[in-house]
Amino acid sequence: MKRFLVGFFALLAVVLGSQSLLLAAEAQGVPVLCYHRFGPKVADSMTTTTPTFAAQLQWLQDNGYTVIPLRTLVNYLLGQGPPPPPKAVVITADDAHKTVYSDMLPLLKKYNMPVTLFVYPSAVSRADYVMTWEQLKECQDTGLVDIQSHTFWHPNFKKEKKKLKPEEYQKLVHDQLTKSKASLERRFGKTVDILAWPFGIYDEELEQAAAKAGYVAAFSIERRLANPSERIMAQPRYMITEADKSKNFVAFVSGKVSEKGPRTY
Repeated sequence: MKRFLVGFFALLAVVLGSQSLLLAAEAQGVPVLCYHRFGPKVADSMTTTTPTFAAQLQWLQDNGYTVIPLRTLVNYLLGQGPPPPPKAVVITADDAHKTVYSDMLPLLKKYNMPVTLFVYPSAVSRADYVMTWEQLKECQDTGLVDIQSHTFWHPNFKKEKKKLKPEEYQKLVHDQLTKSKASLERRFGKTVDILAWPFGIYDEELEQAAAKAGYVAAFSIERRLANPSERIMAQPRYMITEADKSKNFVAFVSGKVSEKGPRTY
């Protein structure tokens, strides 16, 4: 009997220890980093210089971080996949700026790290600052790049809601969500069901519209860790610019910066 009790309590300790580790992983959350533009020097407030980005990837590698696909994190948040590994990080980039192709992609290949690009299709192959459809396809073909939606033409929903009639605004929201999803799915032959809110703007009405349009998760730019305790259509990200290098970057990745309430740009 004594031997049985010793074995039982030893097993119980293992089980409780495993549960504690799982709960700790859930409480810790995962930093989702959001980039926009790159280049040899700072061109605007949304720029991260290419040398700074390269140094950040090197730091992640040197310090034992694992960059995981956003899809892996989303599956976990939906309860459809296992918890991410310890020290997991997600990298995303909004707007499909041409420097994502010229500057970011070569570094992702060098370090073999995945990224999710949030794209608004109306500008692709049309605006001179945005990548072409061919370049986006080349990115996808590397196996490192997942392409998801940033609405159709990146509207400011807060401003549009003020100037449009309710029915006009509802149609705008519906069109922005569905046309982007349909366009990207047709172009790339893949499922597009993750959304990045333009300007980081969202509310309950928009969240419901996104779910109705077929999105399973959406991301803003609030500075805290993505976590199952956050609403699935309002998961946070850390927006990274040149001002957020060295100590700031380390603080974001380690979860030492946590911001309450919406943040927009």
